[in-house]
Amino acid sequence: MKKNINYPVKGEIIIKKIYQERDYEFVEKKGSGHPDTLADELAEELSKAFSNYTLKKFGVILHHNFDKLGILGGSSHVEFGKGYLNNPIRILVNGRVSVKFADKSIPYINLIKDTIRKYFKYKFPMINLEKDIVIQYNLSDKSSPGKTDITSKKEGSRKYWFSPRNSNDLKETTFLGSNDTSMGVGFSPLSIFEKCILDLESKISNTKFKKNKPWLGSDIKIMGSRLKNEIDITMCIPQICSFVKNEEEYKNNLLNMKKYVEKFIETRFPFSNINLSINTRDNFETGELYLTAIGSSIESGDEGLVGRGNRTNGLISQTKPYTMEGASGKNPVYHIGKIYCIAAQKIADMINKKTNIYVEVFLISQSGRLLIDPWKTIIGINKDLSYKEIVSLKSIIRRELNNIPKLTKGILKGKYRLN
Repeated sequence: MKKNINYPVKGEIIIKKIYQERDYEFVEKKGSGHPDTLADELAEELSKAFSNYTLKKFGVILHHNFDKLGILGGSSHVEFGKGYLNNPIRILVNGRVSVKFADKSIPYINLIKDTIRKYFKYKFPMINLEKDIVIQYNLSDKSSPGKTDITSKKEGSRKYWFSPRNSNDLKETTFLGSNDTSMGVGFSPLSIFEKCILDLESKISNTKFKKNKPWLGSDIKIMGSRLKNEIDITMCIPQICSFVKNEEEYKNNLLNMKKYVEKFIETRFPFSNINLSINTRDNFETGELYLTAIGSSIESGDEGLVGRGNRTNGLISQTKPYTMEGASGKNPVYHIGKIYCIAAQKIADMINKKTNIYVEVFLISQSGRLLIDPWKTIIGINKDLSYKEIVSLKSIIRRELNNIPKLTKGILKGKYRLN
């Protein structure tokens, strides 16, 4: 793919002082087995599998997007000591995909099926792939608006968007433009509270931590609230019924987790009031407990959709810059919802590392505009900068923008966090 750094760039880079004085914050973290996290991860696995296949086979990444993927939960039988799925989990593969290159057909159905099976076997080893997973394909090879059938006009490449005759039909090989008018955001560093929530979920989802806790499911969710020195955290922690003998054992598991989590938080906030709630919907009188067959609510009717989960820093921080774009499953070459979110976070981390000051980054695109030249680049930094510092910072930012095309390679290797 040709580099585009020699094209003239005109987009604005604006650096503004902001004031990060907020004494409250709300942070959410959806765990590795949450339905929305599963949808994000699976969509990205499909995108990587398709990208790597076409890159190896044809030398280019062909057009696709799996970012509308959905997972619909099945149903399960659960009791202390045993459980199983009695209705399958349904994977709705919504999106668009290239079906051929020149005269070569692409076995995209087999590619998708194999990727989904491999993913679910890794996430939930107890699942019966033949019985518990049903894949529903709802894929299109139709282009976005822009293709016309006016015979008197010169033929463009849009007509062959998902069935290119050769690499010349892939416009991005000569002009790498933005696919959409949208926005990517990033901020750095994480607050102490954000880092605490992120590390907490990472710790209790870690294989080493779970080694002596086979009952611990993966569909963990954390919602944290900090109002000055008052910290309130609500957690959902599923238990896998095959490893829980009775109600007393279920209660003991939660009690031990509560002690562990409280101690974990106290080490980060030794002078704060900490209130922790776990599984607030449990009702022991009716037997309605967070007891599962495989450790995730995806087994029992819950749904997961791409873009409803964690952002590219692994959190949902409601009091910080936020974009509705879901990065997972999007084309890794030019799709703004993925590329600009990663780039914005990289720039934020880079500026924070250089200045040791809190920074927010907004990259706003225009559809069809050169990818390395955002329509608007807005930097908010919690510091007064001199003219010399602003000039130096803009130079560094421009260098990072010029390097945006290099992100694709790292995305295919799983180098960047997307959820």
